[in-house]
Amino acid sequence: MIRTIINDKPTRLFILLGGFFIANAIIAEVIGVKLFSLEKTIGIAPFHLSIFGNPFSFNLTAGVLLWPVVFIMTDIINEYYGVKGVRFLSFLAAALIAYTFIMFQGAIGLTPADFWVGNYKNQQINNANEAYRVILGQGSWIIIGSLAAFLIGQILDVLVFHSIKRMTGEKAIWLRATGSTLVSQLIDSFVVLFIAFYIGPRVSGNQGEPWSLNLVMAICVGNYIYKFVVAIMMTPVIYGVHSLIERYLGHNLAAEMKRQAMTKGS
Repeated sequence: MIRTIINDKPTRLFILLGGFFIANAIIAEVIGVKLFSLEKTIGIAPFHLSIFGNPFSFNLTAGVLLWPVVFIMTDIINEYYGVKGVRFLSFLAAALIAYTFIMFQGAIGLTPADFWVGNYKNQQINNANEAYRVILGQGSWIIIGSLAAFLIGQILDVLVFHSIKRMTGEKAIWLRATGSTLVSQLIDSFVVLFIAFYIGPRVSGNQGEPWSLNLVMAICVGNYIYKFVVAIMMTPVIYGVHSLIERYLGHNLAAEMKRQAMTKGS
């Protein structure tokens, strides 16, 4: 039975795509604690844009390196496995992300070994345990906002993708893939910032000064500009992945899977 499952091409492809999808989602959450300057990274001066009356430069979370990949994987899985396939992997990924942060909290609570702290002091890191806590111990409202944004973005991506495909059929892969990503990323960007930095600090009162709505909107728009450009640039990658999958499955099997994804996916 196990050999039969592993040898089944659609099953093996689902495991491969699902594993890559979940791994990227978890990694994006973990590395997202770091903020970086996009302009300085590519060697140019910060733009200092004015958005909603707030200054904005492209200081982004490191998670943006992987979130475009996650949403492309969503569209690929959606194409061949339908709504149920994406929904299953989205809820599984969200559960595993939550589990990851729970395990982080457990690890943070462990008493560090003296030689471990001392070893990092030799590397000019005076309090390795505190650094460990700060890097891995993201605020609860940031985690809640990120998970909510991820799930809402995934659900919206699926709905927009299938709506466009019903209108265009098998034509215009770029339109349904890129279009659904652009819509879902807009909502995703706003939800995570709104919950983490507008609602969270007002409710808990212990996560720093809450952001104004104008500031939330400014950061959201700035982040979305980046995501919009990246989504457009990733369009050739979508066609490349489709080509590899079609070659792996064969034209007839791929066509049948796509047909079932549209008729039985919901």
